[in-house]
Amino acid sequence: MNRIIFLVDMQTFYASCEKADHPEWRTHPLIVAGDPKQRSGIVLAACPLAKSRGVSTAEPVGQALAKCPEAIVVRPRMQHYLDVSLKITRILGTFTDLVEPYSVDEQFIDITGSLHFFASPADMAAHIQKTLLDQTGIYARIGIGPNKSLAKMACDNFSKKNASGIFELRVHTLASDLWPLPIGELLGVGQRMERHLLGMGIRQIGHLAHYPVEQLRRRWGVNGELLWLTARGIDTSPVSPGTFSGQKAIGHHMTLPFDYTTLKDIRIILLELSEEVAYRARKKNYRGEVVSIAVTGSFDRHTGFARQLKLPFSTNFGMDIYRAANHLFTESWDRLPVRGVAVTLSMLHPSDVYQLDLFNALEEKEKLSTAVDALYQKYGRTVIFRGVSLLPASQLHMRAGKIGGHFK
Repeated sequence: MNRIIFLVDMQTFYASCEKADHPEWRTHPLIVAGDPKQRSGIVLAACPLAKSRGVSTAEPVGQALAKCPEAIVVRPRMQHYLDVSLKITRILGTFTDLVEPYSVDEQFIDITGSLHFFASPADMAAHIQKTLLDQTGIYARIGIGPNKSLAKMACDNFSKKNASGIFELRVHTLASDLWPLPIGELLGVGQRMERHLLGMGIRQIGHLAHYPVEQLRRRWGVNGELLWLTARGIDTSPVSPGTFSGQKAIGHHMTLPFDYTTLKDIRIILLELSEEVAYRARKKNYRGEVVSIAVTGSFDRHTGFARQLKLPFSTNFGMDIYRAANHLFTESWDRLPVRGVAVTLSMLHPSDVYQLDLFNALEEKEKLSTAVDALYQKYGRTVIFRGVSLLPASQLHMRAGKIGGHFK
């Protein structure tokens, strides 16, 4: 059966949520931006009016305001955006039971089984577009294709740029629609890969589609073949509503308010991240066996490293994760300034299945974690904490009321 897949993208999602809640702002340029004092003073979203004045995502707020001084700047409300995203998922679920969130503002839907209610895929897309606008106040762009890859590229390269906000990529029109596009527009091609491909004389998507796949496979393995298949419009991955129901890893990243330069200060951040990861793992009833860290250097020096360590036991206890993270950091740090740190627990499995260990004090850890979690759930994340979180380097209290580093 030939499938029909939509990629539904909510235009400038954060900014659109704010304008939907404040109709009086609809005719004004609007910017959603983080807190400059916490090094998150960058543009997270800009409405079309702001973008028409030169504002772009990820630039500093001051730079954006220099281009558009009349812009309204609002602080992000992450919990609200997540709530709206879930509402959109429910609305799309009234059209098909095959809905797969791709990001907070993008969702794949397979409408093959319900297309017979509409005159054409474009007609159904227009109906979904109107329904979302009426019920949420947010405008959606919709890419249509016979698979997820083509639906995504239809949205990114055509729907976002035309008046209707709807475009369909068909296999028999790839030569005229997709293949003339620059190779950097192919799904899965980042800046580094683009440079490699350009160096090979592959300037357009069509050039890659006709390149010998054996040579791509020899150079990049499975990834090279996957890019070749994508260029030819081949993708067999299904729209899977349960994509995020099983978790592969639990992690937490922190961008620091200033560069940290001492081991003492960085260890405080590692401990707070480890405790947060452990708490999240316990809430989701997971234990993990692999601890990973990722460290990024200061803005003016593109430095950093990533390391991982497999534990001899599974855990969801903060100090176990911290000891591994601290070991990884201490043996790899080059003493250059640090601006960002991430700690991740992976190789997860249900927490009620684990190997007994006579020397790991599992029962004591379980009892302590249960007591601490009960306090967290009743009184919040700052009701009890380790003494080092009173030191100036700590970010615990600053981030306690945030989601993803941004205010709820």
